[in-house]
Amino acid sequence: MTQKSNRRDFVKRSAAATAGLFVFPSIVRPSALGLGGKLPPSDRVVIGSIGVGSQGMSNMRDFLRLKNAVQFVAVCDVDSDRQKQAKDVVDAANKNKDCRMYGDYREFLEKEKLDAVSLAIPDHWHGLIYTETINKKVAVYGEKPISRTIKDGQAIVAAAKKNNTVWQTGSWQRSLPNFRRGAELAINGRVGKIKYIEVGLPDGGRGVGTPPIQDVPPAINWDMWLGPAPKVPYRGTCHYQWRWILDYSGGQLTDWTGHHVDIANWGAGLEYTNPVEVSGIGVYPAEGLYDAPVEYDILCKYANGIEMRVANSSRLKLGMGTTWYGDLGWVHTDRGDVLSASDPKILEEVIGENETHLYKSENHWQNFVDSVRSGKPTIAPIEPAFNAVVVALLGEIAMTTGQTIKWDQEKQEIIDNARASRLLSRPYRKPWELPTI
Repeated sequence: MTQKSNRRDFVKRSAAATAGLFVFPSIVRPSALGLGGKLPPSDRVVIGSIGVGSQGMSNMRDFLRLKNAVQFVAVCDVDSDRQKQAKDVVDAANKNKDCRMYGDYREFLEKEKLDAVSLAIPDHWHGLIYTETINKKVAVYGEKPISRTIKDGQAIVAAAKKNNTVWQTGSWQRSLPNFRRGAELAINGRVGKIKYIEVGLPDGGRGVGTPPIQDVPPAINWDMWLGPAPKVPYRGTCHYQWRWILDYSGGQLTDWTGHHVDIANWGAGLEYTNPVEVSGIGVYPAEGLYDAPVEYDILCKYANGIEMRVANSSRLKLGMGTTWYGDLGWVHTDRGDVLSASDPKILEEVIGENETHLYKSENHWQNFVDSVRSGKPTIAPIEPAFNAVVVALLGEIAMTTGQTIKWDQEKQEIIDNARASRLLSRPYRKPWELPTI
């Protein structure tokens, strides 16, 4: 099944969930406790969206379904056609014509008085727009991956900590029962001590050569779409196809780590740590505009001895999804309610009262709204989201350099490798600059 169809099924199942249906994790780190944006329970959360393409529109519709808890008031996009489409959806839901439209996120953030912002924009913009939005002291629903580079991600995390931000990552698999169940079986030792994890992600998009230069459509502000990325002519790639271009994204590798690597970390107790060593090989298009890897195979080693292999699914026996291997067996989970194990009896195991019970959410968007209202932690806080994408970004650096990368988590830097260290960030086109925290 496709990502889109699975997500649609998930939303249908979640729509019946009522407000407040979440259970706190057994252990909550203080850094996960966002206390900003606390609202009286009687108030609806006032929210707007930056980025209303396919993913942004989908998230917006999910929030609009929570009409008794949310007041959606404004949309922002560099494509004026998408602005109008989003406004029509909001106005129809609100039964008025009051939704405001913006083409520049800076004006949106300056003029709107919001409790929360939903962000769904190309990855190369995440460092700047995520950080500036957080600095407005609003709650944030931010799409994965958290960042295009490790330096951008570090800035986003630092801003969220400084502002005590209520943050929800769009890693909605955490709110599906089969993923939570698989992770609970793993973390509670039902397959024994975890030694090895396999994570299967989609094969990369292979592209179609180099599309010809085109006139910029009147509705699109192309210079604003590029933002901090290099100035290049318009080739019709700004809607979705940007994901196969390294200036804007790391391809399927960085996109999907926010889903399946996040789940892998959740079930192995690795949410708040990074690998200490990463190696990898990649296959890239031979020519053309699309230069993100079409195949990848990455091995991460952690300080506690666990090894994690992240590869395009065609390279792995069980394909897509997450598989935890222990000394007593394995458990595997994927979209489409997939949950399997080396022995079916593992799936029948009961998690005891005094064992680890992972955070339970029935509806990812309701969970965010509940947390905005209460100031309590979301199911998908920012640090685990960053630590998931670090796996992909260090893997990308390993593939680019052909070297094994050694990582110092305490200092958040690559050890003794100047060439690799330069790849922790990408240059920003003037006048754009990553905000100083």
